[in-house]
Amino acid sequence: MEKSCTLVIHFDKGTPTIANKIKETLEGNDVSAKIDALKKAIMLLLNGKIISQLFITIEMTLIYQSLLNNLNHPIEYIRGVTLRFLCRLKETEVIEPLIPAVLSNLEHRHPFVRRNAILALLDNALDWIEKLLSTEQDLSAKQNIFLMLFTSAQDREVNYLFTDIDRINDWGELLRMVVLELITSTTIRATANTYCRLLLSQRDNNVKLIVLDRLNELKSSHREIMVDIIMDILRALSSPNLDIRRKTLDIALELITPRNIDEVILALKKEVVKTQGAELEKNGEYRQMLVQAIHSCAIKFPEVASTVVHLLMDFLGDNNVASAIDVVVFVREIIETNPKLRISIVTRLLDTFYQIRAARVCSCALWIIGEYCLSLSEVESGVATIKQCLGELHFYTPAVEREGQDTSKSSQQVNSMTISPRRPAILRDGTYATQTCTLSKLVLRLEEVQSSKAEVNKANAQSLLIMVSMLKLEQSSFLPQPIDNNSYDRIVLRIRLLYNTGNEEIKAKAQISHAQPDDLIDFYHVKSRKGMSQLELEDEVQDDLKRATGEFMKDGDDANKLNRILQLTGFSDPVYAEAYVTVHHYDIVLDVTVINRTKDTLQNLCLELATMGDLKLVERPQNYTLAPESSKQIRANIKVSSTETGVIFGNIVYETSNVLERNVVVLNDIHIDIMDYISPATCADVAFRTMWAEFEWENKVAVNTVIQGEKDFLNHIIKSTNMKCLTPLSALEGECGFLAANLYAKSIFGEDALVNVSVEKQADGKLSGYIRIRSKTQGIALSLGDKITLKQKGGSI
Repeated sequence: MEKSCTLVIHFDKGTPTIANKIKETLEGNDVSAKIDALKKAIMLLLNGKIISQLFITIEMTLIYQSLLNNLNHPIEYIRGVTLRFLCRLKETEVIEPLIPAVLSNLEHRHPFVRRNAILALLDNALDWIEKLLSTEQDLSAKQNIFLMLFTSAQDREVNYLFTDIDRINDWGELLRMVVLELITSTTIRATANTYCRLLLSQRDNNVKLIVLDRLNELKSSHREIMVDIIMDILRALSSPNLDIRRKTLDIALELITPRNIDEVILALKKEVVKTQGAELEKNGEYRQMLVQAIHSCAIKFPEVASTVVHLLMDFLGDNNVASAIDVVVFVREIIETNPKLRISIVTRLLDTFYQIRAARVCSCALWIIGEYCLSLSEVESGVATIKQCLGELHFYTPAVEREGQDTSKSSQQVNSMTISPRRPAILRDGTYATQTCTLSKLVLRLEEVQSSKAEVNKANAQSLLIMVSMLKLEQSSFLPQPIDNNSYDRIVLRIRLLYNTGNEEIKAKAQISHAQPDDLIDFYHVKSRKGMSQLELEDEVQDDLKRATGEFMKDGDDANKLNRILQLTGFSDPVYAEAYVTVHHYDIVLDVTVINRTKDTLQNLCLELATMGDLKLVERPQNYTLAPESSKQIRANIKVSSTETGVIFGNIVYETSNVLERNVVVLNDIHIDIMDYISPATCADVAFRTMWAEFEWENKVAVNTVIQGEKDFLNHIIKSTNMKCLTPLSALEGECGFLAANLYAKSIFGEDALVNVSVEKQADGKLSGYIRIRSKTQGIALSLGDKITLKQKGGSI
């Protein structure tokens, strides 16, 4: 005994297996044997026997007995609450021994007990429940019976409803509501199944599209029913029509649940495999839709990503560039959010890298390689893969260029130099900088994971040779498209970085800080505004932004200032006025200089302004007194809410001491230039075409110019409208007498301006054609059209 005791009860502990026998007895159905077994367990505990394996069994026995006692309790409330508690239990081993007691409560005299006993049984006693349906008189209990049958056995509920349909008017409102819900649910389910059958039986695509619209409506109001038929809906993907497939996927993606996600992913994977084998016209677009659908599924349920990512990586070299881009973006997201898959994804990417054809896909894949190749083997494999795909060095030698006078021979030599046995070395549309960036990343990481200094130096030298060869190739005439300035600068930067990799002195200089942690940082948003107006603060911020972007206007640039001064009145008017217009992003400031040219004192002089368009005056006009031959500076603030050519007009009103009537001087109108609010911008070709199709406002301007060169006219329009040409320069080269180009700009309010220039050179040397402008709002289309009409003839800009 470990503790002192005044009473010792002798008990023969018996064999070591006595605890197992007690456990078996407690789990049995003999009540008297259980009592004896429990006494033995207590005696064993009193004699210091450790029987931890019996604690759970004893505890469950006590819980079971407590529940059994409550189910047979004379108080109805305790019975009902216990039955309600059993409704929340999911463990069948706990509920099964109590089923006889629950069944006995079905015949209890109190309806509260019977109602909860019905819910506690669920589908454990459907025969009992069905018999009780014909004898139960309490409406609440009968309602629970219908709810249970509605959940577990709708066929039995329907059979009872048909046999007792004549007495349905005598049922209470609660029971009739349950019946109505049953009828509605059954009808909706039958309707949905009928629609699914129509999707497969009908050959008319218009009928299928209408059926899909109806299924989409059902999904909005009865999603729980539609979830059960998601696989039937996905069978519509067998149709070759892309619109049907797109609608089917849209519906299915909103019906995905943890219960059906595996089946949906399996079906989508099968469809992806089908697109790989068949050679249909629009296979690429369909594959892109499938990739986007799988991507959405992986975002909602990340656990399925591992089952699809390796399959989709086979399509990195897809001829459909949009589909391949969706795949590589999906791979990039999965490798970031699933660290366990990084090694396998990197290995798979290195194996399939040679299949990539598109530059954007190659850039993203190279970024993944440079970012997630961490171990020594991965870094070495990444460097080897890039070198193998680049091909043999050197890419270009002067001797080859001298021998390349013959065009066919030169073309053949270019192919031999820039194409490796597996894949093109340097893509035409620009992955030069990305390749060098990835190489430098891998070499710098190799320095951390590789213990051999010689191997690091070797990889460094080979990478430098590759970069120098790229720059040398850029100087040749072989490339159809030269390296852009940005890529050239980045390659040079990488060369300098790798060249100074082992220079300890440079590393030491890099550690020198150019700013201290406690240096003062001036935040304009929290700066004290005492003594400064809000406009002055905004001007200060704008000035800093202009200095940073190189657009700050120097004080000596008086010519630009003079262009902003507008004469508002004539020289013969008694009051002369001129305005200096300052255009900010969201407001216009008019600094109006008013000069009294008379010998009288002008009283109650007021500058009254009005606006046309989306312009709004901020301040009310004030009255001033102006002495003879004196001047006054008046500032007016006008807010701008959209990109539209606005007009500011008004007059100056004043009184003199000799004349009691008010005098009015009408001011010249001030036209706000749309060019102050739009700036060049870029967008993808797909986005441009989408906006061109969606925007409803179009302004068509006929070409009327004295300029005779197509490119000169295009450059003139670009400069006049402050827009960006989206058409590549390579597409504008050559002389064919025809030119078509897309221009794009974006306003400070987020509005898009699309312009298409189509011109043709006539036999007499003049240009003809049209300039089409599209935008989401009418104002920007009309204003831009007026600007082009005014400037297209080739006048001063």
